[in-house]
Amino acid sequence: MNIEFTKMQGAGNDFVVIDATRAAFTLEREDRQRLADRRFGIGCDQLMVVQAPQGDEDFFYRIYNADGGEVEQCGNGVRCVAKFIHARGLSGKSTLRLGSLGGVLEAELLDAGDVRVNMGEPVFKPAEIPFDADKEAVTYPLALEGEMLNVGAVSMGNPHMVLQVNDTTATPVADLGEMLESHPRFPRRVNVGFMQKLDTRHIRLRVFERGVGETLACGTGACAAVAWGILAGTLDHEVDVQLPGGTLVVSWQGRGTPMFLTGPAASVFEGSITL
Repeated sequence: MNIEFTKMQGAGNDFVVIDATRAAFTLEREDRQRLADRRFGIGCDQLMVVQAPQGDEDFFYRIYNADGGEVEQCGNGVRCVAKFIHARGLSGKSTLRLGSLGGVLEAELLDAGDVRVNMGEPVFKPAEIPFDADKEAVTYPLALEGEMLNVGAVSMGNPHMVLQVNDTTATPVADLGEMLESHPRFPRRVNVGFMQKLDTRHIRLRVFERGVGETLACGTGACAAVAWGILAGTLDHEVDVQLPGGTLVVSWQGRGTPMFLTGPAASVFEGSITL
């Protein structure tokens, strides 16, 4: 099978994007892993497959992590999908309704080249994250190898843990992330965000994504970290999130309102590969 693709990135979080709107096809898990492999395939953090709508959205897209597993949502990925659809001439709309397993999001292409996404309202109820806790709280004690951590738990259509640290550069993200990703209190595994507060409008963030490892950026991770900071009363309603691959802007007015994520999305190259 020959597959045409576009390699894209949003703040360094990179994707292989495939158009399946005209002819649906199935990729086995080993095919997804090969496409994501940086030595034997194309290389990416996630594979995005754009499909025809399944409901009242404009398009539907599926998200597969580098390990081949399917996930619900991807904030950087949805911006790239919106740019891909527009560049391919699949739609002339400047605002697109894009559906995934995590729900329908609206993505607006801005004149400056960035994409602004209505990410919906953050979810803090433990059962809906899902996270094993008796009741909702701002922070939860979490046992890890005999130590007790204080963490936040948020869903942005996918589960996130937020851990505040003094210095992201000195934090052993790979080791801690690997241990926390499969913590038994998160039954679907979890994306782990390590957040350093610079001031009320600026944070640094590193994210260990489930099924991928640390990425240069994570859009839903940026949203989760800001949502948790606003809930805790330590961040303003608009925050610049500095990630290793670039800066994203997250704004949220609080409970009962949607969160917005703004950032870049760019094509890197196009090609085809035979599986």
